[in-house]
Amino acid sequence: MAVELEFENGTLVASELPPLQDAEDPLVRLLVVDDRTGRYRAPAQRYRDIVLQLKARQIPFQDRARQFDRLDALTIRGQLTPFPHQAAALEAWCKGGFRGIVEMPTGAGKTILAVLAIARTRRPTLVVVPTIDLMHQWQRVLEKWFEVPVGMLGGGSKEREDLTVTTYDSAAFQTEFHGNQFGLLVCDECHHLPAPAYRFIAEGSIAPFRLGLTATLERADGGEHLAMELLGQVNYRVPIDALEGEYLAPYEIETVRVHLDEDEQERYDLARELYINFLRTSGVNLSSPEGWGRFIYLCHRSDEGREAFQGYREQRRIALTCRAKIDALWSVLRRHRGDRIIVFTEDNDTVYRLSRLLFMPALTHQTRPAERKQLLEQFAAGELPVLLTSKVLNEGVDVPDANVGVILSGSGSVREHVQRLGRILRKRPDKRAVLYEVLTEVAAESGISERRRQHRAYDRAFARS
Repeated sequence: MAVELEFENGTLVASELPPLQDAEDPLVRLLVVDDRTGRYRAPAQRYRDIVLQLKARQIPFQDRARQFDRLDALTIRGQLTPFPHQAAALEAWCKGGFRGIVEMPTGAGKTILAVLAIARTRRPTLVVVPTIDLMHQWQRVLEKWFEVPVGMLGGGSKEREDLTVTTYDSAAFQTEFHGNQFGLLVCDECHHLPAPAYRFIAEGSIAPFRLGLTATLERADGGEHLAMELLGQVNYRVPIDALEGEYLAPYEIETVRVHLDEDEQERYDLARELYINFLRTSGVNLSSPEGWGRFIYLCHRSDEGREAFQGYREQRRIALTCRAKIDALWSVLRRHRGDRIIVFTEDNDTVYRLSRLLFMPALTHQTRPAERKQLLEQFAAGELPVLLTSKVLNEGVDVPDANVGVILSGSGSVREHVQRLGRILRKRPDKRAVLYEVLTEVAAESGISERRRQHRAYDRAFARS
């Protein structure tokens, strides 16, 4: 009797499979007996491996799980000639079994690579993106290159088509219903995928073909290995400096170092003393893997700990938002009159403070979609030369006319700062990009700067006092 494969709420169920006794049998590693039903069950992501095993062993089976077919009519409209790095990435992905992750800088054409991958596989495709803005952006690109309707799931849209774009949040809730509808799963900004809330997007999909796209796979929690388990190994990497000049705008990075005013230094020293003394008396080592969690745990167990945590926050706030940074920003804005400038900060409070002080527009996650769209359009048209933002422009949003970036504050994440650099590297005729990193000469910020510089794109930074 033929084995029957079925899709059930993000899992695969196999019926009529003969008992598997040999612990070394590959099917034993792929399928387990569900004690509730007596049938074999596996995460949907194992669909490809299970089917290949059944075929290799000539075990007859009926595939009731897959609800998609090859789309022979899915061809690219017009002439699309990839850049050499895009062609090389596509070839590496194909050689990897049409599974894997590609690391390319922002502006290097990851979306076009996905278009090429869709055309190569000719399978119904689900593209997963972090934000609603990106969802609309991807839909426009796919509609440009393919003569088929492109559906959207998320942000009030509920149209599922053979080519569909969705957000991570929407996909996390809907994979159990449509995890067998797509043959190719494309995860844009795939460093998000290992998050506990999003893993099921890949685990609950039978898609045999998978493509992850990111500028930097690195995660603070070391979750890169999980992204590779869900999507495949890294097939291809190309660094920013390898594409600079020909495919990305030439760039330079300047570090502007500033000092605290006298009153700021006094408040900084008092706050930092509280914080450092608590670390010493409690024996916490923040450089150890469990150090930060241990510090937070101890801070909430005593009044002394809570004061220490407030000291930590205060010394960091002073370092990241001191008056000298505002002066340095104003100097950059004056120097770059006529350029398109994005100012990045760590938090919304700083953005709104700058907006009130400088009478310039602020763009945060709290900005309503209609206003956000209008601000980006005005920035692209040159009506607004400066945008103030926190983290909302770190990834995904296409701002090709930006040529100057100013990092007033941020985290120690390498990925965040590579993304911020990437925002100003879209190629334009005669464009030269400049990224300014404004740093306060205190310990609270120097450590952040050192951590985020662990990338070859930042080796070119030089100090300017």
